[in-house]
Amino acid sequence: MIEHTVVHTNPNSEGKASSEGAAQRSSDTSATARTLVLGQAPLSIDDVAALSRGEAITALGPAARARMLRSREVLEEAHADDAEIYGMTSSVGASVVTSVPKHLARELSLNVARMHGCGTGRVLSENEAAAVLAVRLASLVAGCSGVRPLIAERLVALLEHRVLPCIPAEGSVGASGDLTPLSYVAAALVGERQLSVEGQPRPAAEALRGIGLAPITLESKEALALMNGTAVATALTCLAWVAARRVARLAAAVTAMTSKAIAGNPEHFDPFIHQAKPHFGQKQVAAWIREDLGRPNPNAATRLQDRYSVRCAPHVVGILVDALSWTRTGIETEINGVSDNPVVDTQDGRVLHGGNFYGGHIGFFCDALKIAVANVACLLDRQLLLLCNRAENAGLPADLVGVTGPGACTHNGFKAVTIATSALTAEALKLTVPATAFSRSTELHNQDKVPMATLAARDLLRVVELTEQVTCMVMLANCQAMDLRGGYPDSPRAQSIHAAVRQVVPPLEADRPMDHDIAATLELLRGDRLPAGEVSI
Repeated sequence: MIEHTVVHTNPNSEGKASSEGAAQRSSDTSATARTLVLGQAPLSIDDVAALSRGEAITALGPAARARMLRSREVLEEAHADDAEIYGMTSSVGASVVTSVPKHLARELSLNVARMHGCGTGRVLSENEAAAVLAVRLASLVAGCSGVRPLIAERLVALLEHRVLPCIPAEGSVGASGDLTPLSYVAAALVGERQLSVEGQPRPAAEALRGIGLAPITLESKEALALMNGTAVATALTCLAWVAARRVARLAAAVTAMTSKAIAGNPEHFDPFIHQAKPHFGQKQVAAWIREDLGRPNPNAATRLQDRYSVRCAPHVVGILVDALSWTRTGIETEINGVSDNPVVDTQDGRVLHGGNFYGGHIGFFCDALKIAVANVACLLDRQLLLLCNRAENAGLPADLVGVTGPGACTHNGFKAVTIATSALTAEALKLTVPATAFSRSTELHNQDKVPMATLAARDLLRVVELTEQVTCMVMLANCQAMDLRGGYPDSPRAQSIHAAVRQVVPPLEADRPMDHDIAATLELLRGDRLPAGEVSI
């Protein structure tokens, strides 16, 4: 377990400045957030997510500080003894054949950060950038990267004050680490490029002054240690993983509502069936659906066997649950592993060259997860058609139209929503093409086999985003069906979800634009304000 004690950070002052506003922000954060002491235990996916949201802050533990100091000492001793060290006595990448004199090693470090400032695309959100800092810290505190504790202290300070690097999302091939996006972290520490302050970009040096800090000078190899890792891909994967877990549980609850709406056969979720082929995820989802059905009436079923989108929901959503379960271990290994090169063996006093920056595991996890998540979108999209189709929905109005009488012919209820969910689902399914299969030889063929891990992570984030929207649309349709049915008094879960949705979205009594309804429901989902049930994966 990580020790959760409140410890205030005190970054080593290489040019401190004072700031009452910064002190107040720090005090406010510390008063409400728990502190994860780095170096005492590994960070979990949920720890990274909490740090990304500002619900936790970090502090550098004494053991981590000692390890980092010793790794720096070993690195400098090897450098003084004329050992060949990548990024110190040599240039980088295919330019490894270029020798660098000792007195220029620090200059090389800065230039390595500068030359990679070629990122493009959207800028990562503050939560995403905070997750990146958390994951990079988890690697550096292992004490194998040869960086001073000051580097970790500065990252801790940026997290605590929520002053975060503006990191473009595009430009990494996922090997030699996330060099381009992580160069924006290194640059921020030296006062270059931009930091986000309360959601607004500011020149880095100005933003640092605002929290009582001045730019630092990176020593030899320190920029490389900050950049030469999988922190961006891993951070984005953590956030997508947490969102996918939430989708998995809500998909079970929505499926139960769909089953009730179409007078489905509850026998499909009987524990005997799922124990007979006992995949963990399948059994778990079937149990969730049984719980969410409440007290089903098997005599109310209108058919012996429901369509696969209901009958096989435990199997489809169960694959996602299983994927979440087995990827957790690998993702958390990546969070806390040393994704750097070269690495420092402090016990035997060696500097070793390898490829731990390779993001193949993270890329593979993302490719697997995005297939599982997209299939949940497809499942729920099919359920929406069951709800809207009079041939399938056990007597509900076509398209769940809420108007009766002569004017009903001018209304179309959820008809357009079925088109929208189809479009979103198609986009999610299109993105399931494995990003890791698109290795490209680059950088004069030095990086001749790369995993495209960060591309896979961005794909996963988008697939999860699309699936969240589909889930909300189908949930809105189920709430409409529930209103038309007069409620489900025997299903507490359905009642709770319906009540939460109806706090922000009224019933669809007559046709209206539904974009705001979808956005409001999506806000409930992402804010964890939908009572979809507990989930432990």
